[in-house]
Amino acid sequence: MAGDPTRFFCAEAARARGDGLAGTAPHGRVWVLIEHPGGWPPNGFEGLGLEPALAARVFAAARSRRARLLLVRRPGRRRAAGPRRWAVLHHDARGQHRQTWGTWEAEADLGGVVDALRGPGTAGHPPVVLVCAHGTHDACCAVRGRPVAAALGARHPDLVWECTHVGGDRFAANVAVLPDGVYYGNLDAPSALRTLTEHLAGRVGAAHLRGYTDLPPPAQVAVAALLARHGPAARHAYAVVGTEPTDGGWRVRVAGAPPQPALSEVDVRAHRTAPHRLTCRGEAPSTFLAHEAVTVRTLRGPSR
Repeated sequence: MAGDPTRFFCAEAARARGDGLAGTAPHGRVWVLIEHPGGWPPNGFEGLGLEPALAARVFAAARSRRARLLLVRRPGRRRAAGPRRWAVLHHDARGQHRQTWGTWEAEADLGGVVDALRGPGTAGHPPVVLVCAHGTHDACCAVRGRPVAAALGARHPDLVWECTHVGGDRFAANVAVLPDGVYYGNLDAPSALRTLTEHLAGRVGAAHLRGYTDLPPPAQVAVAALLARHGPAARHAYAVVGTEPTDGGWRVRVAGAPPQPALSEVDVRAHRTAPHRLTCRGEAPSTFLAHEAVTVRTLRGPSR
């Protein structure tokens, strides 16, 4: 990275350590996006200073659905004409994707978010591509995220938004494709363009995959291991059908749709790391639970 060579950048440190990507996607099935051009406060939505009663209603509604609240803007902080937009995105247990979109000019218009969180949403919308560029939260998110957002936004201007903190600052640039619930990390502009092109064509690859947000970390790692072994596959080509604890980890059984193996078994191991600085802003070292696939077995080959 350009700049002061003595400055600490968490993404550089994570790459030097070889921190694994697989299994690091945070859990989520519902997301709330609120367009807010310009600078963002470090704590995102909380720092907007909205009328307290309204902010409390939105928070409570989001918490009831375990939804993540994110501020978004088009790459380059450009402000489109007209009112700002908001969205509620759902990825349900059956893998169906639904969205509700609205607009806001006055703060009171954000009451529509509360109503949308109670409703089912509608199908048929294009995906939403978020690139974390929350520089006031973590420097790496801005330094690495904004070039990725600019490149993706130039190719897919209607799909791509910059967003506030999505988790995993050290894996910047981070990209989330929603409501697919697919997180990618360690991206730069060329790899982001390749990865998103593949994703939009129905192929998820392992190289930059952090995980699927509807799966716990061991299952995310198991699916990533199968993608690495057998090649890119559709978002729902693999279904986790069983997870059992083992000594030091888990054994994950995964069913595959043709032409993937019909049934596979992946042994996943977890270990607590030594303390490291995990973000640019956080100076206190922290440990984290790292997961890795140690054995991949095909129990039944592809159905013919």
